[in-house]
Amino acid sequence: MTAITTSSATATAPAAATRVTTSALQPQHAVWSETHPAGEPILFQVKQGQTLRIVDLEGNQAADVIFYAADDLAEHYSATDTMLAQGGIYLTTGTRLMSNVGRPMLTIVADTCGRHDTLGGACAAESNTVRYALQKKYMHNCRDNYLIAIQRADMGLTKRDLVPNINFFMNVPVTESGDLKFDDGVSGPGKYVEMRADMDVWVLISNCPQLNNPCNAYNPTPIQLIVWDPA
Repeated sequence: MTAITTSSATATAPAAATRVTTSALQPQHAVWSETHPAGEPILFQVKQGQTLRIVDLEGNQAADVIFYAADDLAEHYSATDTMLAQGGIYLTTGTRLMSNVGRPMLTIVADTCGRHDTLGGACAAESNTVRYALQKKYMHNCRDNYLIAIQRADMGLTKRDLVPNINFFMNVPVTESGDLKFDDGVSGPGKYVEMRADMDVWVLISNCPQLNNPCNAYNPTPIQLIVWDPA
């Protein structure tokens, strides 16, 4: 496994039913495992049939993730296609993560958290300024993490390829007026989400460094990434 890391109004769609499920896969049988630091990005590939687990090691962390088709980087995760395919706004066991051309990229096969956000987007210098204060503009953020990772990788991805992402473990309720709220997380130490790849994909993650809202309890923490080959 090769990874490229850097340090540096009421909603129209109903919420999907929460489905908490566990996995039989054991970490000692994995082909790759890494504890990834708080606040940092990583870019790596998962092959078709492999299973990726993302573990919230200490609880209340947010992992901001975008997927790209390995054989055509113009094909990427689509929040709208995913929500339309499942008829709901939250991601959980059974959710197929769809691409912008309508193909399933990965399927969530286990989830001990119960639901994940695909509406709130990634924090950025601009959103930190608008949501919080002008002096927050230069704080570490997920969009800058993404840019650092793709620039270091030099694989053809550019700023234009940074599409709306998944926020695994993040709690973003939709209010009756149609607004989004960034609330305390619904995850906890050791909870995880597991996905089986339906195609070869590149996985771009920013382990969220946000310090201004309770999505990660104002305290970014590490995540663990584990990959298994097909049985």
